[in-house]
Amino acid sequence: MRTPPKSGLAGAAMLLALTGCGLLGTGDKGATGADGKVTITLAGPNQWNSSGSTFGPAWEAIVDSFEKREPGIEVRTQVLPLDGFSQTITTQLAAGTAPELVFNQPPHKAHEVHALDAELQKPNPYVPGNQRWLDVFKKDYFGPGVAKALSKESGKLEYIPFNLVAIGLFYNKDAFAKAGLDGPPATWEDFRSACKKLKDAGYDPVALDKGGMAVGWTWESISTQLVDKYHEEWNFFDATGKPGKATVAPLVTEKSLSKAIKEGTLSTKTPEVAEALKLYKEFFDCGTPNWTGVADGGATVGYRDFVAGKAAMSWGTDFAVEALKADAKFPLATMPFPTITKATTPLSSDAPARYGASIGGTSYMIPSTVKGEKYAAAVKFLQYMSSPAIKPWLDATGGLPAIEGVEPSPETAGLLEGEWGKTFRVTGLPGGPEGTSFRDVFDGYLLGERSLEEELDDLAKWWDRGVEAGIKKNAWGDEDWAK
Repeated sequence: MRTPPKSGLAGAAMLLALTGCGLLGTGDKGATGADGKVTITLAGPNQWNSSGSTFGPAWEAIVDSFEKREPGIEVRTQVLPLDGFSQTITTQLAAGTAPELVFNQPPHKAHEVHALDAELQKPNPYVPGNQRWLDVFKKDYFGPGVAKALSKESGKLEYIPFNLVAIGLFYNKDAFAKAGLDGPPATWEDFRSACKKLKDAGYDPVALDKGGMAVGWTWESISTQLVDKYHEEWNFFDATGKPGKATVAPLVTEKSLSKAIKEGTLSTKTPEVAEALKLYKEFFDCGTPNWTGVADGGATVGYRDFVAGKAAMSWGTDFAVEALKADAKFPLATMPFPTITKATTPLSSDAPARYGASIGGTSYMIPSTVKGEKYAAAVKFLQYMSSPAIKPWLDATGGLPAIEGVEPSPETAGLLEGEWGKTFRVTGLPGGPEGTSFRDVFDGYLLGERSLEEELDDLAKWWDRGVEAGIKKNAWGDEDWAK
């Protein structure tokens, strides 16, 4: 079943028919060069700028600091094209020609990369007093109890996150001040009031564009709040997908939601579904007029209108900060999505808006062909990137820390603020089958071309198709609920 995107990069990298790039060999033979150094190469997409040769000055600085700490190791960076990195890495892993560190998102087999569970039980030498590397990470996002962190094939931890990815609303602090707003709206009623004041001050309250991010993220942020009350009733499976109760959010995952729909516990006749749709349209009515004709803004929705000061708020991720700071001529900050309270609808259970960060940001793994000194050097670099030494890089890029004891940058702190920084307990209500655009499902309704009743009827059909597609893809068909 298709759920809203949580990382622009994860959704943007389509598989293209690329072959290997002929990177450095990965065996341990000749690992030490003539200069006595062990050279390792890190290969992945550029998530921060448009350069084809560097991840940026902040990245080069942290690599330099590591090499000063470890003078016997040289780290090289190979920037792979966004439109082809996935197939490149997949092909190289299968052929045994991948470099020492590769981006974790491309499809691969468990035996093609090292499981790091044993390494994570050892101390991280770059964290004073650490007894177990695993303990430096924020346990809600990374560890053996977090389903998203585990290989679906092996159940092992096979990569190390350098940061977290999170979404939220960026806002123009000057626009808020001009509109007489003391700060970001905390509740839906505050949001309604803010929209009016911003319009009166000459701003489009929310930047929108024809991309799919705002459509998906807004639906998820609203629906997760209204169906939060069902988090115990629909909690059918544990973190591994086996019958039982999940104990780490989200408690109701895609599989549990599919079971609820299949068995009729959840349907489009559930009152919260129609209520979510009403608020969904209200949000879009506060946005850029004729938004379907506005170019996709990338990591920030309606980027041009937002940086130009035309729109006051914009959906975005922490990966957008570097570009925003360069292009926006106003101070900016981030805020959570507003909480829907009983003041707005009696169907609210006053559950706060939650989204949380995830490990879908920048993460790297070690191919299983990497041995000996090169393997040891690769592990050291991963350890260094999960130590306090990472903070200057995070501050420069707006990255959110995956480890304890490191504070986020000022521009992105709002993405982890309060309850918004915690993962929702019920996965957002779905759209259509995987591969279906959320715009295909919701555009007609959001644009006023379909009534609420018509949208509910269509949505029921999308859900049925999505559940059946999910059962087939995930091989759930032998389970009683799926028959």
